[in-house]
Amino acid sequence: MTEPHASDPTQHSRWRPLQSLQASMDADIARLYAEKRVKGLKPSFVGELLRLHARGPMTITELAEAAGRTHSALSQKVAAMRTAGWVETVAGDDARSKKVTLTDKAREVVGRLAAEWRATEAVIADLEAEIPYPLSRVVEDIGQALAHKSFHERLKEKLAEDPAWD
Repeated sequence: MTEPHASDPTQHSRWRPLQSLQASMDADIARLYAEKRVKGLKPSFVGELLRLHARGPMTITELAEAAGRTHSALSQKVAAMRTAGWVETVAGDDARSKKVTLTDKAREVVGRLAAEWRATEAVIADLEAEIPYPLSRVVEDIGQALAHKSFHERLKEKLAEDPAWD
């Protein structure tokens, strides 16, 4: 008799520990915001808010390019940030375009956000100094390996070996 979960492939995950680690760190950052009474701010918003503060209003396309994200992903994020009151859209350079800009609410806390960003980067640097193989190096090495053969190609090869894929 097989165990009820024996056929569940999600029982094993090499990604889950990394995702859990990042979620835990983001939760700690969110806790700092709550302690400073910065309500409704997700840590995932901070990069774009700081970029808008540093560079001024941008279209979603410009913001997506600056953040290295897709237009679709940034469009969804901007909608969430707008709903939370951190950004607004204003008329762009022509009648067809709109630019994303910070609200007064965001401008009031952007200095704190920049301080948190710098502190987070410093903490990560400290953590990497404590471990034998820094995460940033792991990411670079994985990126180099994927430059030789893409994740897509690697997946296709593994799936070709699995009869369930056909």
